[in-house]
Amino acid sequence: MAFQDLSILDNTTPSEGNNNKPVFTPEDQKKIEEFKNQIDLKSTTGIVQYGLASQNKVSAFSDEILRQVKTQELGSAQDILLELKGNIKEFDTEANKKSIFPFFDSIAKKIRRLKDQYTSVEKNIHQIELKLEQHYGGLMKDINILDKLFVQNQQYFKDLSLYIEAGDQKLLDATTNQLPALKAEAESTNDQSKIQEYKDLQQQLERFDKKLHDLKLTRMVVLQTAPQIRLIQNNSTALMEKIQSSIVNTLPLWKNQMILTLGIAHSQQALAAQKAVTDATNDLLRKNSEMLKQNTIEVAKETERGIVDIETITIANNNIISTIDEVIRIQQEGREKRRAVEAELLEAENNLKNKILKPGA
Repeated sequence: MAFQDLSILDNTTPSEGNNNKPVFTPEDQKKIEEFKNQIDLKSTTGIVQYGLASQNKVSAFSDEILRQVKTQELGSAQDILLELKGNIKEFDTEANKKSIFPFFDSIAKKIRRLKDQYTSVEKNIHQIELKLEQHYGGLMKDINILDKLFVQNQQYFKDLSLYIEAGDQKLLDATTNQLPALKAEAESTNDQSKIQEYKDLQQQLERFDKKLHDLKLTRMVVLQTAPQIRLIQNNSTALMEKIQSSIVNTLPLWKNQMILTLGIAHSQQALAAQKAVTDATNDLLRKNSEMLKQNTIEVAKETERGIVDIETITIANNNIISTIDEVIRIQQEGREKRRAVEAELLEAENNLKNKILKPGA
């Protein structure tokens, strides 16, 4: 019969074949049995609402993921780093500032200016460091929340799998045992009530088949949500690493450079040739800036490296699309076979009635 073809519908995850069904624990098997016993194929409402609670949870869960993504302020940390860069550049400009009247610009005056500038920049850097630490803590909180959402997503996937497995077992039992028995009884008795009962069950099984298909689509959405959560986490983690590098590497390096600049300015008082000391200071600043530039570039390269290759994402997406197309094709074939069998059943029913009504039969 046509409904027997429904037993080949996939009740595994999209990455699994029909021969690799999920392995359920004894506890899962008990839940599957409970779900299966609760299924009333004669109740249209029961069929429509089967697994609906889990589907509603998935819908609400998707809203929660969306809210979590909207609350992330990835750009503000970058603005703080740019502000830090501006403060350091301002100090560097002051350190390399040349007086309009060099004769009246003593080394002592330059040192006083650098100390004043250092005090101002140091306060700003401290405020920026506090902001970065606050951002770091916020990102850590986001990552912990996403971890909980990931575990919750796994539970939704498991619940849907249990509903689908119970439904598939119920559908298989009905199509291989209950429906054929009811058909045989209707054909043997030619009782119109039995014929109608058979037709009603056949239609209910069709509705239940569609409901199971809908649950499998929902499970696919849940399956795709898992890597999406991890991608969001990876973005937050990359920004955390950048902030952490700024706190433990960049900030101390810039502070050291300012201290070095002050130390160099102090040493100028002990040197006889002011021009030679100035040249040495400029060389040191250039080397420090080059070292800072190289270190910053290397840190930026490391933090900006891709987590997942686009080719991998493309292949995974194509596999998902291919799986869905295959499921749709199988279901279409199943429907076509059911239609053909229904036509044959109708013809057989008419032939049987004509034979019975034929005089002398």
